[in-house]
Amino acid sequence: MTSLPHKHVFFDNLDGLRFLSFFYVFIAHSFPTDDPAIYNSLWYRIIKGKMFLDGEPGVSFFFVLSGFLITYLLLKEKEFTQKINLKAFYIRRILRIWPLYYFSVFFGFAIFPYLKEFFGGVSNENANVLLSSVFLNNFDRMINGLPDSSVLSVLWSVAIEEQFYLIWPLLFLLVPQKYYSFIFIFIIEISLLYRISNIGGHIDINSLGVISDMAIGGLGAWLISRKNNFHRFIENCHPMINLIPYFSVLLYILFKDQLLSSPLLIVHRRLILGFLFIWIILEQNYSLRSYFKIGHFKIVSRLGKYTYGLYCLHTIALLITITTLKHFNLHTESWHFWFLEFPIALTISVYLSYISYHKFESYFLKLKVKFS
Repeated sequence: MTSLPHKHVFFDNLDGLRFLSFFYVFIAHSFPTDDPAIYNSLWYRIIKGKMFLDGEPGVSFFFVLSGFLITYLLLKEKEFTQKINLKAFYIRRILRIWPLYYFSVFFGFAIFPYLKEFFGGVSNENANVLLSSVFLNNFDRMINGLPDSSVLSVLWSVAIEEQFYLIWPLLFLLVPQKYYSFIFIFIIEISLLYRISNIGGHIDINSLGVISDMAIGGLGAWLISRKNNFHRFIENCHPMINLIPYFSVLLYILFKDQLLSSPLLIVHRRLILGFLFIWIILEQNYSLRSYFKIGHFKIVSRLGKYTYGLYCLHTIALLITITTLKHFNLHTESWHFWFLEFPIALTISVYLSYISYHKFESYFLKLKVKFS
């Protein structure tokens, strides 16, 4: 009797999609200004006031992608070993998420206040260090509002993912395989009911309000892995039909102000976006008739390798860039934003994430392989 070969699961086109999701969030966090001339300019009203008002679509895509990948890995583990190794699963997640996360928490609470005061600001941190330390940042934000530290302000979504990772494998361990489909349906329904009953509240940062994203991603993984007819449909779907989710997401970005004017759409928008996102993920990785594959864009795919660092550290890059440009009074013209702030901050973000990955995270990632 021989052991099963150690096989690494990798999807060629996911890194590029990861980077595009981060890029959306990056644009949403860029171009802060109090200048009325800039604020009321046409480009600013379109880019910041309309298309990239917030980073929600990018974060939602990350959630759907996480649900897809984690569920796919759990299904494959169950298929080949007939069990779920909880200890190995949690160790893998700890080694991947915790090192950079806790560095970001340390930076936000211990370093950011001094930097802000050094540059002439006044530190007024209202985030709770205990809640941040146990991955409850999203609930902290619901209680205390947006953190003063921009580094801490993006960690709420990482906290939700960790909460998801804590619960998700337990469901696949406890529920018989023949009932797996009910896991996704149940979670989606619970999330929708929460959004309906709490409309006007924190439905987009409460774990119950967004867990449907992960469940939809998981449903996509289950369908593509377990339903041969569905697998063949995705493989052979006409490329024109596969353009539907891309154009739908684009229309959402362009007209979300109008689309979100209805309470019904506000409640259901995560479900709509979630199913569009999983369609894109499946089309990119399984369709044999795609017009394009994001993996063919090598630079974008290579940058996708550093997405976690880019997401956690890009606010530091923006802080450095914006503070420096303001010091030299280079924040009063539109070209300052496009030709100075944007490329410089993006370059610093890539540099910081590259250093973080190769000089810090890689040590823990090598340990992670032992538990694959």
